[in-house]
Amino acid sequence: MDPVSRDLDSETRDSRPQKDSTADLQTQMGDMQITRGGDMLMDDYDVGDEKSDVAEITPDSSTDEPQDPLAHDFEGMKARILPLLPDLEPESESIYTWDIEKYRSLTRKERSPKFECAGHPWRILLFPFGNNVDYASLYLEQAHEEADKPPDNWYACAQFTLCMWNKNDPSIYMCHTANHRFTAEESDWGFTRFSELRKMFAQQWEGTGRAMVENEAVSVTAYIRIYKDPTGVLWHNFINYNSKKETGMVGLRNQGATCYLNSLLQSLYFTNAFRKAIYQIPTENDTGKENSAWALQRLFYLLQTSEEAVSTQELTAHFGWETRHIFEQQDVQELSRILMERMERRMKGTEAENALAKLLVGKMKTYISCINVDYESSRIEDFWDIQLNVSGNKSLDDSFKDYIQVETMDGENKYFAEGHGLQDARKGVIFESFPQVLHLQLKRFEYDINRDALMKVNDRYEFPEVFDATPYLSEGADKSEPYLYQLHGVLVHSGDLTAGHYYAFLKPTVDGHFYRFDDDKVTRATLKEALEENFGGDYANMVNGHAGVRNPYTRTLSTKRSMSAYMLVYIRKSREKDILLDVTEQETPTHLAKQLNEERAALEKKRKDREEQHLYLPISIVTEDAFKAFQGFDLTNWESDPNAPSTPQTYRVLRASTVGDFTKTVAEALRLPVEQIRLWVMVNRQNKTIRPDQPLSDLDMTISQAYSTHSTRDKPFRLWVETATSLADSKHPWPNVNPAPGVSPLVLIFLKYFNVEEQTLQGAGHVYMKKSSKVAEVIPAIQQLMGWTPSKESTFMSSTSSPSLSPISSPATSTPSIQLFEEIKQSMIEPMKPKFTLQQAEIQDGDIICFQRTLSEKESSAIASTGGYTDTREFYDYLLNRIVIRFFPKIANEQEESTFSLALSRKMSYDQYSAKVGEHLKVDPTHLRFSTVLSSTGKAKQPVRRSQGLTLAQTLMPALGTYANSNQRPDALFYEILEMSISELETKRSIRIQWLPEGVVKEEPVDVLAPKNGIVEDLISPLQRKLNLSDEAAGKLRFYESHGYKISKYLNTNSILASISDYSTLFAELMPEDEDRADDNDRAIDAFHFDKEISKPHGVPFKFVVKPGELFKDTKERLSKRTGIKGKQFEKLKFAVIQRSPYSRPTYLNDDDDLSTLATHLDDQLGLDHVNRTRLFAGKGDSIFIR
Repeated sequence: MDPVSRDLDSETRDSRPQKDSTADLQTQMGDMQITRGGDMLMDDYDVGDEKSDVAEITPDSSTDEPQDPLAHDFEGMKARILPLLPDLEPESESIYTWDIEKYRSLTRKERSPKFECAGHPWRILLFPFGNNVDYASLYLEQAHEEADKPPDNWYACAQFTLCMWNKNDPSIYMCHTANHRFTAEESDWGFTRFSELRKMFAQQWEGTGRAMVENEAVSVTAYIRIYKDPTGVLWHNFINYNSKKETGMVGLRNQGATCYLNSLLQSLYFTNAFRKAIYQIPTENDTGKENSAWALQRLFYLLQTSEEAVSTQELTAHFGWETRHIFEQQDVQELSRILMERMERRMKGTEAENALAKLLVGKMKTYISCINVDYESSRIEDFWDIQLNVSGNKSLDDSFKDYIQVETMDGENKYFAEGHGLQDARKGVIFESFPQVLHLQLKRFEYDINRDALMKVNDRYEFPEVFDATPYLSEGADKSEPYLYQLHGVLVHSGDLTAGHYYAFLKPTVDGHFYRFDDDKVTRATLKEALEENFGGDYANMVNGHAGVRNPYTRTLSTKRSMSAYMLVYIRKSREKDILLDVTEQETPTHLAKQLNEERAALEKKRKDREEQHLYLPISIVTEDAFKAFQGFDLTNWESDPNAPSTPQTYRVLRASTVGDFTKTVAEALRLPVEQIRLWVMVNRQNKTIRPDQPLSDLDMTISQAYSTHSTRDKPFRLWVETATSLADSKHPWPNVNPAPGVSPLVLIFLKYFNVEEQTLQGAGHVYMKKSSKVAEVIPAIQQLMGWTPSKESTFMSSTSSPSLSPISSPATSTPSIQLFEEIKQSMIEPMKPKFTLQQAEIQDGDIICFQRTLSEKESSAIASTGGYTDTREFYDYLLNRIVIRFFPKIANEQEESTFSLALSRKMSYDQYSAKVGEHLKVDPTHLRFSTVLSSTGKAKQPVRRSQGLTLAQTLMPALGTYANSNQRPDALFYEILEMSISELETKRSIRIQWLPEGVVKEEPVDVLAPKNGIVEDLISPLQRKLNLSDEAAGKLRFYESHGYKISKYLNTNSILASISDYSTLFAELMPEDEDRADDNDRAIDAFHFDKEISKPHGVPFKFVVKPGELFKDTKERLSKRTGIKGKQFEKLKFAVIQRSPYSRPTYLNDDDDLSTLATHLDDQLGLDHVNRTRLFAGKGDSIFIR
């Protein structure tokens, strides 16, 4: 056994005291396995792939073989235990030996004398009796003293080995090796469990006959090599790493699974001409959620000016993506194309029009050229990117040769040339021009027929730093300017189809370096990291001879690299300076900087407000105008739209200021003299209303005192602002609410008016009345507030009397007959007795009296006939149950007016709210049908049943625990306008038919209505109308039922519809030509599709004609025509005869077989064996989109 590799528990870390003596290498370094011979396998990191976030450590040891060097052969030992690291350039090397005497007398921590390497002082740090473990702990540390303390950004990348050996017998030694980036913060690194103390002092060291520590003496040699750091991040742990400071650039934060989006956006951003074109889109007035161009401009501007990583949340929100899209990895090519389309559309009609096309669009020609005659058919098309095959190609040039490969059309595949008949021809694609910026999509993911799944192609595929595209241009292409391209970007995928990560290597400037953009982290990269390490293929040197390297995402071992380029960006060398031109901040849209500065100022203000929140108190006020503009319960709605005129105004007031100060502030806002303003404290009553309670008369009281005296601690401070109309003779304008003893006190009453004609309920004002006054005496105040002209005989109609009773005379004259109600709370609106005093009616400060005009029977009938309310109590009930419903057309309609909102009552029946919708749409309400809306998808649920006992509230919000209650929007409905009334519809049954227009390769769902007790013949007419079939075609319609992807029953025109199972699929097709022309000797056989095993059927089953004596190669031609499957897809099919038995095995057919002789039983079936492609995409999310 190699004496150096015997201690497999050695641990590498810094020298800080260890709290847990059982901590092992995994604690500090991630999962790590140390193998025999001192080899190491990193469990969490792809060794051949990415830079580790921690130090790389390789425990090493010597061997027993005689040719191995001894410990005092320093050069020989260095060559064995400290080999040069590939791709790194050494800066300096040093070897230092520390002879230790009287080991047992050493203190807890000992340091060696200093030695120098690369101009920096170093020393060995020893914990002779362990750093809180039963092992000797040994470290290397940088030895800068306080006087010559290195700068904060100092670092040294060191590969080092610490070797402990017996000075009397140098064949006894133990060595461990590590790589570490030494900094001012991480000044030491090494091995906490260097060697077990018990073994070190044993009489025999691993059977050698001598101890490691002999006569209390031992030597420790440090071998150290300092490497140059080409990227600035060699062995960096990225703690407190600042991308902007180190590289001048910032990254993009990952929202969950948006690394693919981040890599594409960084690629587009650093194509400076593209960024400049995006900046040219006019978006000054377009800040809406639908404007993805504005959001992309903001993102680019933030990348250009921000000091830290930028979020893409705003951009994806403007794309219209939901949370689920953020956690789905999408196709980068599809995203790129859709993004380009959206930007092109926004650029039309602006100075930026065609800017992207000039930058990114090339032209290719698809042609068919006859060999023997002078004839060519061709078409020139634009392309934004090129998809290249990786599988079967070794390099970029191989892929381009494969792309323009010419196919010869001869034999049975001759081309029909107009005027020349069938001709031998060449078919292919050739490029007419390449764009200034060339996007190449490498097809790293392909369908593997053997695995029956999409798989990643990890084959080695080389691409050059400079690419010559000239050989792939047509002879007539303009080649006056060289088509030489410089590599600008490499977008990389690491992992496999199910798990992985995206990042990009980009070269932002013409003469600069490549940088790695990995989400929010930007680091300098070498040319090898950008190119060769992303070619894919097998690892060049397997780590320590192991059979594979662990993929960090799939946790599996593989001999192939998990990281490989999937997209390349090349820039034409002759246009490179134009494409990568500097984009200064002066060239950015000025409104972006202005908007962002305003947002930052607002955020700063919010931050400051939070810090000073304890000094201020928010106060909400209700004014006279707000009360008069409000329609609803109480004096106002405290949680209404901030822009509504009835919404209370909120002030942020210093707690130390006085009530008088705040009164002045309110007076200035209302543009009134301060003498005309009085503030009332509003309190929460037991009936859950909020009303004025008493005025704030002490103007010298502080706001804090007023709040603690008059308000509840956990409630907001709410005030009502009373305004006097004028000042009479400079006297105090306010009534005395606290009169002398014996005088009836005044009470503050608010008045609301229910306008029956306009169906509105709004504040009219407020009055003061003596508590001893009769209820009827409020009428003169109403008359004055409403501006009604007095009549000779004024009446007050009690709401409890019938219209035939004599009106109650009022002491004052008033115009119309009036009814009075007290608004006690939302659900309690009580009529008032006119002869009662206000005290008997229990009226107090802040109570509300509502009045309305008394209607005649004729007026009441007219208003009720239009769905209006004639009684105040009814209207209050409507307000209590009012709900605004959003209506969407069930069948998509581009007209904006097709989507609308209506305010309805929760108590409305189906017919009542149907009438309201019909009135809005100007259609017959009996032809309207509604469906509830799924809140998760926004799609329609089952139609709502028309039932007189079912209210709108019960429809939208069913009882808790019911199935209908789950996942349903409470404020939206779909509507559809039917061809017939709901009553007639209830006699019908909706039947879904899968229509087969082209064999079995295409099926279209068609919903038709037929009588519930009807027959199949009743389906023909509605199906004919929906499909626009001729009478002749309709006569050839055939229906059959399928269950489990096999035909279960053929239906004739007299088959009863009720017999069709809800769990079956109903197919309809035109009678195939084969069956129409079949003779008496022919017979039919049922056919179905399966995937390798007959227990895995799929697809559309069908009926097929078998002709006696026909070879199966001819039968296949008819099968291709019957199914509609052609070309290469048909060639992949295998055919078999299958008996109707659960244990039958398929008998596969050859071209020379006769189907009629093999399928002899009536129950025999024809099976088509091929991959179920629908299963491959069953778990894939919706196609990506950008709003």
